[in-house]
Amino acid sequence: MSNRFTQYILIAMALGIVMGSLVFNYLPDSRGEIAADVNLIAMLFLRLIKMIIAPLVFATLVGGIAHMGSGSKLGRIFAKTMGWFVTASFVSLLLGLVMVNLLQPGANFPGTLPAAGQSTGLQTSAFSIEKFLTHLIPVSIADAMAQNEILQIVIFAIFFAVAMGAMPERSKPMLALIDDLGHIMLKVTGYVMLFAPLAVWAAIMATVSKNGLGVLWKLIVFMGGFYLSLAILWAILITVGFIVIGPRYSHLLRLIREPLMIAFSTASSEAAYPKTLEGLNRFGASSRISSFVLPLGYSFNLDGTMMYCTFAAIFIAQTYHIEMSLGTQLAMLATLMITSKGVAGVPRASLVVIASTLSQFNIPEAGLLMIMGIDTFLDMGRSATNVIGNSLATAVVAKWEGELAPEHELGPDDVVASGEIPALGHG
Repeated sequence: MSNRFTQYILIAMALGIVMGSLVFNYLPDSRGEIAADVNLIAMLFLRLIKMIIAPLVFATLVGGIAHMGSGSKLGRIFAKTMGWFVTASFVSLLLGLVMVNLLQPGANFPGTLPAAGQSTGLQTSAFSIEKFLTHLIPVSIADAMAQNEILQIVIFAIFFAVAMGAMPERSKPMLALIDDLGHIMLKVTGYVMLFAPLAVWAAIMATVSKNGLGVLWKLIVFMGGFYLSLAILWAILITVGFIVIGPRYSHLLRLIREPLMIAFSTASSEAAYPKTLEGLNRFGASSRISSFVLPLGYSFNLDGTMMYCTFAAIFIAQTYHIEMSLGTQLAMLATLMITSKGVAGVPRASLVVIASTLSQFNIPEAGLLMIMGIDTFLDMGRSATNVIGNSLATAVVAKWEGELAPEHELGPDDVVASGEIPALGHG
């Protein structure tokens, strides 16, 4: 079933490209309407994903933490997780900085540059460290779930689970109920994922119908350099995976190929969350770890987005012939290390972070207008990279904590039906 599902997604992507190209080339007057109509299918799928994420995160996270036992263990896992996230973010930002300086995609830019004072329409005022810190704490858990604020759900779930751990006898009925809710939501996830190939087809077709593939050639040097950099980042992540986890890491790569393709084709890391969680549990990572690390990673460990921030910012400086010393570029990297962690809940987060960073270094924010037209194509690569980065982080923390099931217990060819995941709270 897993292999067939992968084939369905690949076929859907190919059909989307072909049909989108036909619409763009042969129905130019109605391509906008067709793209909007087809994109509705993809949007409905993403809404289905949003529908299940809040209860899925809450149930799996509370169940996982409640089964951890002592609060010291939770603190240790949190410290290891954040240590990995900070290190991975630094490596991603630094790689973007190195590659954009080596490739110089903005040098001798052939296109017309936007006027320096032109507005991008991005709500950069929506971002600040102060707003991020207040955004961490939900006004109410009902509001956080209604808005699908993953980070806020994580904060409440941690308090809730720790309180349950402090009252083990009283919390037994509640914990059993939450464990059952988690399994039910995983079953619901299996049903929702049946629509993934259709959504992939719709997302790809809508994007190509509206923009065409020709738009890519206008910035082919920039896109080529960015995807080359992503390939190097993938190589680094995979190499680290084999070093820390060993040869069985190849099994995890096979298990996450479906969420990788879903994230790439829909340009949404969030759409891949349920399948990524399922793949990690199939791999043998304890649900205690995966249900804790993975949601945090969606706010603090977006490796593809991190690399894009430095790559795009320096590219724009190059196109405007703005010389930036090594010290200035390192200062920008340090700034992005901080500001990029405050993007939870901000629409078009990476563009907002880049825009606010450009203004701090006297680089025209209008330069973003050059790449906003192809941002969806760039977001595909970023989203897929975020999936592989978060799955690696979860597997590594599980390995460090001794909560990665031995390979003989979960063989490389084991197939678990969608939604049927090892019991919550038990590795």
